[in-house]
Amino acid sequence: MNWITNSVLPKIKALVQPRDVPDNLWIKCGGCGEMIFHRNLEENQQVCPNCQHHMRIGAETRMKMLFDDDSFNRIELPKPVLDPLKFRDRKRYTDRLKEAQHKTGEDDAIIVAHGKMGGAPVVLALFRFDFMGGSMGVAVGDALVRAAELAKAQKAPLVVFPASGGARMQEGILSLMQMPRTVIAREIVRESGLPFVVVLTDPTTGGVTASFAMLGDIHIAEPGAIIGFAGQRVIQETIREQLPDGFQRSEYLLEHGMVDMVVHRKDMRDTLIRVFSMVRDPLPKAVVVSLPKADKPENEEDDSES
Repeated sequence: MNWITNSVLPKIKALVQPRDVPDNLWIKCGGCGEMIFHRNLEENQQVCPNCQHHMRIGAETRMKMLFDDDSFNRIELPKPVLDPLKFRDRKRYTDRLKEAQHKTGEDDAIIVAHGKMGGAPVVLALFRFDFMGGSMGVAVGDALVRAAELAKAQKAPLVVFPASGGARMQEGILSLMQMPRTVIAREIVRESGLPFVVVLTDPTTGGVTASFAMLGDIHIAEPGAIIGFAGQRVIQETIREQLPDGFQRSEYLLEHGMVDMVVHRKDMRDTLIRVFSMVRDPLPKAVVVSLPKADKPENEEDDSES
């Protein structure tokens, strides 16, 4: 009976028992509602192939898309100060931080890395929306100052990818103080004669929008990203008027001069490289040719003699 137990029964069970299928093989598009196979979505850089809806992506994934040969170095950032105000709502702030750190493997809501794009050095600062909504606390302000100092030391452009719900309420006034601190970080880059580029992703709101996110030398936005200060519902209730379609979306801001360009994710790397090249070498790469002076017509000479 051993051959039945050891050979036949396992094969029968394999045919009859249901297989464990991962529940994340198909992902529903937030734009058109289409179900997309996860590999197709990864190959398309987390952009829906049907409606071109740009889904949110992680900082590590974005860095691999941008840096040359997926090669970059992350810098060590100051450790966040745990619960400086002893804040507690439904949970203690320390517990919320520990949960976010365990979930993401990061100390806080921002990553700073440096490497090369198009063969030239560049510094990137990327927010993580999955870390407490990408909220800006003291650690984020410290990180942006460090990123600016690194860009100055390497004589490299600084590109920031905000994805945030705004200031972190659990840090109160200390969080609001990061708004002028991030402006100082932007000034460090500007005074060094280096470009400060902001790529606005979904969502960019609150105190982040009210500080460094709108102070870039160049503003690029991903399609369909929500960009604003207060939420649409709050604005409507305040002014008691219906807002236009597409309000606070990238395309609306482009039409009203708030951003310089809206760029598809697949074109983002090439666009940034082209922008850096134009900033480094603003003059046209061509030989200046002096044109010969044109001879005066005969009738002009006759008029002058007369």
